[in-house]
Amino acid sequence: MEVCNRCKKGHLRSEGRFAQMMVILVFLLLLPHIACQAQVLKCGMWNSYLTIPKYYQSGDFIYGGIVFQASYVRPHNFSNYPSGPPLKKIIVTENYQHILALAFAVKEINKNPQILPNTTLGFKIYDSFLRPRWIYHAIMQFISPNKKLVPNYKCENHDNLLAVIAELVADVSQEIPIVLGIYKFPQLMCGSATVETESNNLHSSYQMIPSGFHLYRGILQLLHHFNWRWIVLIAANGENLAWFMTIMFPKFSNRGICFAVIESFTSLYLCYDAYTEITKCAMEFYYKVTNSKANVLVSYGDTHSMIFLIYLVSIDAINKSKGKVWILTVGMELKNVVRKSRWDIRGFHGALSLALHSNELPGFRQFIQNRNPSNVKGDGFIKDFWALAFHCKFQDSVLGSMSGNICTGEEKLETLPQHVFPRSVTGHSYIIYNAVYAVAHALHAMYSSIPKRRAMLKGERRKQQQPWQLHHFLKMVSFNNSAGENVFFDQNGELVPRFDIINWITFPNQSFIRVKVGSMDPRAPGDEAFTINKDAIIWHSWFNQVQPFSVCNANCQPGYRMKRKEGQPFCCYDCIPCPRGRMSDHKDMAECSTCPDDQYANKDQNLCLPKIVSFLSYEEPLGISLAMCSLSFSLITTLVIRTFMKHHNTPIVKANNQDLTYTLLISLLLCFLCAFLFIGRPEKVTCLLRQIAFGIVFTMAVSSVLAKTITVVLAFMATQPGARIKKWVEQSMANYIVLLCSIFQAGICVVWLATSPPFPDSDMHSVAEEIVLQCNESSSIMFYCVLSYMGLLAIASFTVAFFARRLPDSFNEAKCITFSMLVFCSVWLSFVPTYLSTKGKYMVAVEIFSILSSSAGLLGCIFSPKCYIILLRPELNKKEHVIRRKH
Repeated sequence: MEVCNRCKKGHLRSEGRFAQMMVILVFLLLLPHIACQAQVLKCGMWNSYLTIPKYYQSGDFIYGGIVFQASYVRPHNFSNYPSGPPLKKIIVTENYQHILALAFAVKEINKNPQILPNTTLGFKIYDSFLRPRWIYHAIMQFISPNKKLVPNYKCENHDNLLAVIAELVADVSQEIPIVLGIYKFPQLMCGSATVETESNNLHSSYQMIPSGFHLYRGILQLLHHFNWRWIVLIAANGENLAWFMTIMFPKFSNRGICFAVIESFTSLYLCYDAYTEITKCAMEFYYKVTNSKANVLVSYGDTHSMIFLIYLVSIDAINKSKGKVWILTVGMELKNVVRKSRWDIRGFHGALSLALHSNELPGFRQFIQNRNPSNVKGDGFIKDFWALAFHCKFQDSVLGSMSGNICTGEEKLETLPQHVFPRSVTGHSYIIYNAVYAVAHALHAMYSSIPKRRAMLKGERRKQQQPWQLHHFLKMVSFNNSAGENVFFDQNGELVPRFDIINWITFPNQSFIRVKVGSMDPRAPGDEAFTINKDAIIWHSWFNQVQPFSVCNANCQPGYRMKRKEGQPFCCYDCIPCPRGRMSDHKDMAECSTCPDDQYANKDQNLCLPKIVSFLSYEEPLGISLAMCSLSFSLITTLVIRTFMKHHNTPIVKANNQDLTYTLLISLLLCFLCAFLFIGRPEKVTCLLRQIAFGIVFTMAVSSVLAKTITVVLAFMATQPGARIKKWVEQSMANYIVLLCSIFQAGICVVWLATSPPFPDSDMHSVAEEIVLQCNESSSIMFYCVLSYMGLLAIASFTVAFFARRLPDSFNEAKCITFSMLVFCSVWLSFVPTYLSTKGKYMVAVEIFSILSSSAGLLGCIFSPKCYIILLRPELNKKEHVIRRKH
């Protein structure tokens, strides 16, 4: 056991030597700054203007605090020491509340016997002045004896530093944890949001402010909610910008957000030198980021960046340029900056900011109500705040040039306007309050974890506890604060993020108010993670209280799609109409979509309308007309049959095979009637019979014409002396021709029905606005085989009739057949291209028209001359006129 103890003491001694060596190294690095400070103070030029006010309260353990309340405007040229009063002091009055929050939390803990009984807490708070040298100076004071700047020198008047609560700016937010990390002091960072670096992963550093990753996620939700896709980003420094471009830029791009300008304040610092006016550089920078079409400017930075941004906006207020929507991040809240000449902040009217969530702390208002310089001891901040907040001066003030009444010290804080000193708890004050309690609860947990030694740890012995022992308990700390909210760190040593969305309203007298319009809480389920009341937001007067748009170009309206512009970010695009038959029903669609099969795109191509069911019906004019034509020709054919039957004994009826004549007339009658199979809603039976009946009946008609043509030729040849062909004419050869031709066509139809029969179908695509009910022929090859076979018969009949047209008969039927076949072939040759070029029910109409016209051609050309002779010229209906031999 003694060996272990000696090893442990030796290990601690080694750690102590290592810490001393690191402090010496840091001290040597800071020596030029400290020497410069000492030389200036020795000269007595800054001594009266630049002191380090501190607020000190003794205790068994001490909280170190680095906050920002005051700063100084530097001279333009730093090559020489200035003569006369070189600095202009500015005060951010709101930040005094941060100091009071720390003091209030310590006071509550000391009065609470359940947290740290028999132990008192104190604090030592320094002002950072937003300058790295004074922050480093404060750090050296924390690890030095009281009233001496001797780092790592322990003596009887050395405070027991418990933890450091630092409200830092971006310039030093990465280096300070490294310096204090040598001693493993718990460091609770309460300044601006930081980016992810190796220093963030130090075991001694705890982020009370959500990291840049969480902050940008919140900004992304805000941009997406308002559909702002064309923005400007201003980062505090190059490091933040580089981190954003590497980590967050792809995430913004994936959500459809582009950047008109991406800049950092570093480029402004590079422009400014001893020979360039700061105003010129500032305005060049400002106009670069504001003279774009983007109406939304996201500014990511800290208090230092915000003060400079207020300066830029104040200068631009003179020019009254176009209003913008500012989105400000944590640490860049609008604050009252008190200086000799007031800055115009109306450019921030309507700005939105992601602020740290806060809640009212019981007893905090009472704590500050009676606070004044006369009843507070050790507060080195209160006089500067009091003088500038109440526009008065103390008789012993170093600000001799300041005009105003003498401060009585009896002024009341509650009489100050909200923008000067808010009485409600701000986000940063709330975080500092929770940071003080987090360390106290960790210390309490550490004491409670060693029950055997609890009796020994009394009085002075407790002072021997080392700060590094707190880390184990600080990582696991979880408690409910006085506002009833749970406070804990995640696995990365960060406070679980939660934001309030603040709308900033400014007034002509340079006052302003903050209005909470929403919140973001990643821990909340679903839709509760992001809530915002858009109706409560007041926008910049430039937008006439209408939600601003921020896009590279106007939105593509429904009916159009986006086409990216070459050489431009993907947010910049042209709008082109959707192709015919496609539609877009939302703004800014990348591609036009196709409507469902039972719908079609309207004329504006922004909506899908139901298609109408279409087929050739008896209720529409076209169907009625074709039906009437079919019926009329059928009646005419019937009359012709009746006429021929009535005059069946006349020579003209008996001539050229009377049976063929009746077969042809009946076939034509059936052809006219089969047109009714094509009209009406397609059914299974009609689809099966439609093309089959048409093919067989028409084949009978054409084969009858062919047989008649052959009969005419054979009859003429039989009249020649000694002709042996006479016996063929007397026999029933014509009937065999009709029968064989019809049987062959019927065989084709049977094969069609057996292999792929027609069936009812609906065509969704041929006609854009209709669902065409039709008979699907199933096999177009078989359909065209039927037509081709009829065509061959017609061509054969036409050829034979054409060569027989000059036979020397008084009534030569070959001429009539020639004309009829000419009409028939013309109709069906024109049918094929017409049929293929039409769509929907008009295809059926074309086929019906071809059936009627070709049948009517056969009826008219063949039978009209005969009917004329039978009915009107009966004197010619004699045998000597029908057959006249050639002499």
